[in-house]
Amino acid sequence: MVSQLRRSFTGMLAAAAVCTVLPALPQPMPAGQAVLVISGKVAGPADGVPLDMAALEGLPQHSFTTGTPWSKAPQKFTGPLLRDVLRLAKAQGTSLKAMALNDYQVTIPVEDAQRETLIVALRIDGKPIPVRERGPLFVIYPFDSKPQLQSQRYYERSIWQLKSIKVE
Repeated sequence: MVSQLRRSFTGMLAAAAVCTVLPALPQPMPAGQAVLVISGKVAGPADGVPLDMAALEGLPQHSFTTGTPWSKAPQKFTGPLLRDVLRLAKAQGTSLKAMALNDYQVTIPVEDAQRETLIVALRIDGKPIPVRERGPLFVIYPFDSKPQLQSQRYYERSIWQLKSIKVE
Protein backbone atom coordinates (compact mmCIF):
# COMPACT_ATOMS: atom_id res chain seq x y z
CA MET A 1 0.00 0.00 0.00
CA VAL A 2 2.77 2.43 0.93
CA SER A 3 4.67 1.62 -2.26
CA GLN A 4 1.50 2.27 -4.34
CA LEU A 5 1.05 5.65 -2.65
CA ARG A 6 4.71 6.44 -3.19
CA ARG A 7 4.41 5.58 -6.95
CA SER A 8 1.23 7.68 -7.28
CA PHE A 9 2.84 10.61 -5.46
CA THR A 10 5.99 10.31 -7.61
CA GLY A 11 3.84 10.21 -10.76
CA MET A 12 1.95 13.34 -9.69
CA LEU A 13 5.22 15.17 -8.99
CA ALA A 14 6.58 14.21 -12.41
CA ALA A 15 3.37 15.40 -14.10
CA ALA A 16 3.50 18.69 -12.18
CA ALA A 17 7.14 19.21 -13.17
CA VAL A 18 6.31 18.65 -16.86
CA CYS A 19 3.38 21.08 -16.63
CA THR A 20 5.55 23.82 -15.20
CA VAL A 21 8.34 23.29 -17.75
CA LEU A 22 6.21 23.33 -20.93
CA PRO A 23 5.51 26.89 -22.13
CA ALA A 24 1.98 27.99 -22.93
CA LEU A 25 1.18 28.29 -26.64
CA PRO A 26 1.21 31.97 -27.68
CA GLN A 27 -2.04 31.58 -29.61
CA PRO A 28 -4.40 28.77 -30.58
CA MET A 29 -3.98 26.81 -33.78
CA PRO A 30 -6.68 27.46 -36.38
CA ALA A 31 -9.76 25.25 -36.25
CA GLY A 32 -9.53 24.48 -39.97
CA GLN A 33 -6.60 23.73 -42.20
CA ALA A 34 -4.13 26.61 -42.47
CA VAL A 35 -4.32 28.27 -45.88
CA LEU A 36 -1.80 31.01 -45.09
CA VAL A 37 1.21 31.11 -42.78
CA ILE A 38 2.73 34.44 -41.83
CA SER A 39 6.27 34.11 -40.47
CA GLY A 40 9.33 36.23 -39.82
CA LYS A 41 8.88 39.39 -37.78
CA VAL A 42 5.53 38.42 -36.23
CA ALA A 43 4.22 37.87 -32.71
CA GLY A 44 3.56 34.17 -32.59
CA PRO A 45 5.13 30.74 -32.86
CA ALA A 46 8.65 30.53 -34.30
CA ASP A 47 7.33 28.66 -37.34
CA GLY A 48 4.76 31.36 -38.10
CA VAL A 49 1.16 32.31 -37.51
CA PRO A 50 -1.14 29.85 -39.33
CA LEU A 51 -4.44 31.27 -40.57
CA ASP A 52 -7.36 29.20 -41.77
CA MET A 53 -10.12 30.43 -44.06
CA ALA A 54 -12.39 31.20 -41.07
CA ALA A 55 -9.75 33.55 -39.60
CA LEU A 56 -9.45 35.41 -42.92
CA GLU A 57 -13.23 35.54 -43.36
CA GLY A 58 -13.52 36.89 -39.80
CA LEU A 59 -11.64 40.05 -40.75
CA PRO A 60 -13.56 42.97 -42.32
CA GLN A 61 -14.14 42.16 -45.99
CA HIS A 62 -13.52 44.66 -48.79
CA SER A 63 -14.34 44.49 -52.49
CA PHE A 64 -13.37 46.24 -55.68
CA THR A 65 -13.82 45.54 -59.35
CA THR A 66 -10.77 45.80 -61.57
CA GLY A 67 -9.39 44.58 -64.83
CA THR A 68 -6.25 42.44 -64.78
CA PRO A 69 -3.79 41.28 -67.42
CA TRP A 70 -5.04 37.72 -66.74
CA SER A 71 -8.74 38.16 -67.39
CA LYS A 72 -10.80 39.27 -70.38
CA ALA A 73 -13.17 41.47 -68.37
CA PRO A 74 -13.03 43.27 -65.02
CA GLN A 75 -13.74 41.04 -62.02
CA LYS A 76 -14.93 41.73 -58.48
CA PHE A 77 -12.34 40.69 -55.86
CA THR A 78 -13.36 40.30 -52.20
CA GLY A 79 -11.30 39.65 -49.08
CA PRO A 80 -9.58 41.28 -46.14
CA LEU A 81 -7.11 44.11 -46.59
CA LEU A 82 -3.53 42.84 -46.54
CA ARG A 83 -2.77 45.38 -43.80
CA ASP A 84 -5.49 43.81 -41.60
CA VAL A 85 -4.03 40.34 -42.17
CA LEU A 86 -0.60 41.65 -41.17
CA ARG A 87 -2.08 43.36 -38.11
CA LEU A 88 -3.71 40.06 -37.07
CA ALA A 89 -0.25 38.42 -37.07
CA LYS A 90 1.24 41.48 -35.32
CA ALA A 91 3.73 41.83 -38.17
CA GLN A 92 6.55 44.37 -37.86
CA GLY A 93 8.67 44.80 -40.95
CA THR A 94 9.23 46.71 -44.17
CA SER A 95 8.94 44.00 -46.81
CA LEU A 96 6.92 40.86 -47.42
CA LYS A 97 8.23 37.79 -49.21
CA ALA A 98 5.08 36.21 -50.56
CA MET A 99 5.18 32.62 -51.81
CA ALA A 100 2.69 30.75 -53.98
CA LEU A 101 1.76 27.06 -53.95
CA ASN A 102 4.16 26.49 -56.89
CA ASP A 103 6.98 28.24 -54.93
CA TYR A 104 6.83 31.41 -57.06
CA GLN A 105 8.05 34.29 -54.86
CA VAL A 106 7.62 38.01 -54.97
CA THR A 107 8.56 40.85 -52.63
CA ILE A 108 5.85 43.33 -51.70
CA PRO A 109 6.79 46.48 -49.77
CA VAL A 110 4.72 46.84 -46.57
CA GLU A 111 4.23 50.43 -47.71
CA ASP A 112 2.01 49.11 -50.55
CA ALA A 113 -0.28 47.43 -48.01
CA GLN A 114 -0.51 50.68 -46.04
CA ARG A 115 -0.98 53.00 -49.02
CA GLU A 116 -3.17 50.97 -51.38
CA THR A 117 -6.43 49.07 -51.02
CA LEU A 118 -4.48 45.84 -51.39
CA ILE A 119 -6.56 42.79 -50.54
CA VAL A 120 -6.04 39.10 -50.01
CA ALA A 121 -8.90 37.98 -52.22
CA LEU A 122 -10.89 34.97 -51.04
CA ARG A 123 -13.54 35.38 -53.72
CA ILE A 124 -13.78 36.46 -57.33
CA ASP A 125 -17.23 37.57 -58.48
CA GLY A 126 -18.65 36.32 -55.19
CA LYS A 127 -17.34 32.76 -55.50
CA PRO A 128 -14.47 31.05 -53.63
CA ILE A 129 -11.38 30.82 -55.83
CA PRO A 130 -10.43 27.25 -56.77
CA VAL A 131 -6.73 26.40 -56.94
CA ARG A 132 -7.13 25.81 -60.70
CA GLU A 133 -8.28 29.41 -61.08
CA ARG A 134 -5.52 31.10 -59.05
CA GLY A 135 -6.91 30.37 -55.58
CA PRO A 136 -7.61 29.95 -52.86
CA LEU A 137 -5.88 33.27 -52.00
CA PHE A 138 -4.90 36.03 -54.41
CA VAL A 139 -3.10 39.25 -53.40
CA ILE A 140 -4.54 41.83 -55.76
CA TYR A 141 -4.10 45.55 -56.36
CA PRO A 142 -6.99 47.76 -57.52
CA PHE A 143 -5.33 48.31 -60.91
CA ASP A 144 -8.16 50.41 -62.36
CA SER A 145 -8.14 52.87 -59.44
CA LYS A 146 -4.87 54.59 -60.40
CA PRO A 147 -2.96 54.68 -63.70
CA GLN A 148 0.38 54.10 -61.91
CA LEU A 149 -0.89 50.70 -60.67
CA GLN A 150 -1.27 49.57 -64.29
CA SER A 151 2.38 48.63 -64.67
CA GLN A 152 4.51 45.53 -64.68
CA ARG A 153 5.81 46.39 -61.19
CA TYR A 154 2.37 45.99 -59.60
CA TYR A 155 1.23 43.15 -61.86
CA GLU A 156 4.24 41.13 -60.67
CA ARG A 157 3.43 41.86 -57.01
CA SER A 158 -0.07 40.44 -57.40
CA ILE A 159 0.49 36.86 -56.41
CA TRP A 160 -2.12 34.16 -56.76
CA GLN A 161 -2.23 30.78 -55.01
CA LEU A 162 -0.68 32.53 -52.01
CA LYS A 163 0.45 30.12 -49.29
CA SER A 164 2.86 32.09 -47.11
CA ILE A 165 4.23 35.52 -46.27
CA LYS A 166 7.57 36.09 -44.57
CA VAL A 167 7.78 39.51 -42.93
CA GLU A 168 11.27 41.04 -43.07
